[in-house]
Amino acid sequence: MSDLLHTPLIDLHLSLGAKMVPFAGYDMPVQYPLGVMKEHLHCRAAAGLFDVSHMGQVILRGESYAQVALALEALIPVDILGLADGRQRYGFFLNDHGGIEDDLMLARRGDEVFMVVNAACKTADIARMRTALEPQGITVEEVTSRALLALQGPQAEAAFAEVVVEAAAMTFMDVAIFPSAYGPLWVSRSGYTGEDGFEISVGAQESEALARRLLEDVRVEAIGLGARDSLRLEAGLCLYGHDMDATVTPAAAALTWAIQKVRRSGGARAGGFAGADVVLAELQNGAVTRRVGLLPEGRAPMREGVELFLTQEGGAPVGRVTSGGFGPTVGGPVAMGYLPTETAEIGTVVYGELRGKRMPVRVAALPFVPANFKR
Repeated sequence: MSDLLHTPLIDLHLSLGAKMVPFAGYDMPVQYPLGVMKEHLHCRAAAGLFDVSHMGQVILRGESYAQVALALEALIPVDILGLADGRQRYGFFLNDHGGIEDDLMLARRGDEVFMVVNAACKTADIARMRTALEPQGITVEEVTSRALLALQGPQAEAAFAEVVVEAAAMTFMDVAIFPSAYGPLWVSRSGYTGEDGFEISVGAQESEALARRLLEDVRVEAIGLGARDSLRLEAGLCLYGHDMDATVTPAAAALTWAIQKVRRSGGARAGGFAGADVVLAELQNGAVTRRVGLLPEGRAPMREGVELFLTQEGGAPVGRVTSGGFGPTVGGPVAMGYLPTETAEIGTVVYGELRGKRMPVRVAALPFVPANFKR
């Protein structure tokens, strides 16, 4: 018997002919009969539906929003107190060395905070928050009765508006709760593809009916983890455990944009979070290494683990690829990885070692495909 967990949509995946694989402890669809390449291109051209119910959904409640926000700012180095009601932002938990323990999305809903955290980290994330926040009178509720769908692509708005007409008025990083024929839907206008779209939290019992309703639309196809990975790679978005982990700081990961001025040196609420000394110093002076976009020459993809060298022969490796594959929209191989900051300038040529032969790789700007968010 398999020890893998299932999302509420397991029967739907099997009925659609999905190929299932283990991922973060869950049995998840990696692709459907359409295939990874066509799924990827369909999401870029129309709309794709993803099951992301393996992610952790968490609600934090206290005496007031300010109490919750200020307590959470000791764990997450972003401006939570200043977040407007009905808005969300990206953040991350840090350790005492400034390393990223997980990345997440957090939203203000009135006096409460709603968070979505990574599947592989959610047990540790929730334990971390309970240890830090519950003694302060803040409740940390893991939401286990709801599924999570992502509808992504340039036609996502039109498709979703046929279920919730009001969703069309949302802009990037808005959050709202809408009544629907499928119960209350917790909606954010965001996602993990670089495309416009929505993430939709729906009651587990209603989730299959909502998914089937969306898939009835000719603009919408079911999309698996394979295309989800190639879409986020083209969009220059990090995958936790690959492009960042507990040894990587926000500056090294090129995520300093996520730390607002109020939490930086000289800001009204500067520091006060784990690893602040390291993080604040790197915000001013830079990190030793930096995450960069990489364009390998030729057609051969350079995947995670490929070592990077400054010269075509001799010398020790100076960096490595953390994510890589074929970019269907780009029409060639794309990758991300880490290089010493002094060699991380756009246009620099380094060499990736494939099967004992070093091939040229050019440092490139991220994202590889321009974002298509609704601002």
